[in-house]
Amino acid sequence: MSQQDGQLFFVGIDWASAEHSVCVLGRDGRKVAAFTIAHTAAGFARLAARLGKHARPQDMPVAIERPDGRLVDALLEAGHPVMPVKPNAIKTWRESEVLSGAKSDPGDAHVIADYLRVRFRRLRPAAPLSGRTKALRAVVRTRGDLVAARVAAVNQLAAVLDAHWPGAKAIFAKLESLIALAFLTRCPTAASAARLTEKQLAAFCANHGYSGKKPAAVLLARLRSAPAGTLDPVVSEGIRDAVLAQVGVITALNTAIKNLDRSIAEKTGAHPDGEIFRSFPRAGTVNAAQILAEWGDAREVFDHPDAIAALAGITPVTKASGKQRGVSFRWACNKRLRVAITTFADNSRHGSPWAAGIYNRARASGKDHPHAIRVLARAWVRVIWRCWQNGTPYDPALHGSARQSTEQQAAA
Repeated sequence: MSQQDGQLFFVGIDWASAEHSVCVLGRDGRKVAAFTIAHTAAGFARLAARLGKHARPQDMPVAIERPDGRLVDALLEAGHPVMPVKPNAIKTWRESEVLSGAKSDPGDAHVIADYLRVRFRRLRPAAPLSGRTKALRAVVRTRGDLVAARVAAVNQLAAVLDAHWPGAKAIFAKLESLIALAFLTRCPTAASAARLTEKQLAAFCANHGYSGKKPAAVLLARLRSAPAGTLDPVVSEGIRDAVLAQVGVITALNTAIKNLDRSIAEKTGAHPDGEIFRSFPRAGTVNAAQILAEWGDAREVFDHPDAIAALAGITPVTKASGKQRGVSFRWACNKRLRVAITTFADNSRHGSPWAAGIYNRARASGKDHPHAIRVLARAWVRVIWRCWQNGTPYDPALHGSARQSTEQQAAA
């Protein structure tokens, strides 16, 4: 598709939760149509019918400030090239084109369509993902959101304990662990644990399968050495309700995350590319699924590993003007993909001599830990991309540099 092939129309959609404004421009920038549609099945059908009056779907690229969603899916299924655009880019474009500063939903749709018309050759169309990738992305992202919610809930519980019963926070290593939650369920206040003995604590740990390898005497010493908790019966009643409420939330989140872990393992195993992403050293199942879910399976979109590296934000941004030149961190990226790939890179250096060598050389050159991990992640992206393009799992024996590192380590 190009502006020289047939009649092109450019569609801009200003997305909203209930109603979307649509603007259609011709090749010369003339407004051909402007209307609104509801965020309903009937609204999507109306959009397809209205656009179909002007040209074939493949000749009507659509720009929208969203990379996914049911509206995007409907446009892709209809055959429209969909160009996700950054809200900040549209904001800057609007400020330069609409000098009065006026703003409205129909006006934004016109701005988006004109942005698409002018920058059509510079924009990359979204590629439809397979059903298996969409399913995996849904569970992986939901798990990430629940993990973040658990971190917030644990911090809230820790704040309550710090204020009223520090000993309960100190006794076990992790507040979100099953043993810590069970202890708080049994003893939600300082008063309820005031007469706890070493024998009782040992029996409690045995009954709940405690695996921390700390004797009851040590655990009880941690509890007693912490600042004394609130013993006032009126205050303790409120603390009890607050602690048990937070314990209930964290327990529910633990269960949900565990269920999603099982779903992720199943969906990664059933995905055609699942074996490829799980084959890398220390990738595991959840981390491999996180990378695969954000990386996707549209091979025609990423024709070079540098495209993936830029999407993941592990390549720097260079700014040069005159005699000045600076290299800075890349902020605009898929942050979920960046976290997934850098997490894998950090883990991989403990299982791959080749990865450890790249990391150590980066550190020796003066780079801090996060920078060195991004350097390693970029190296891994090239390897992952090649395996992904070839459809073959990672094999260190076929990876020349990795094989050489292993041989050198064995010789040493």
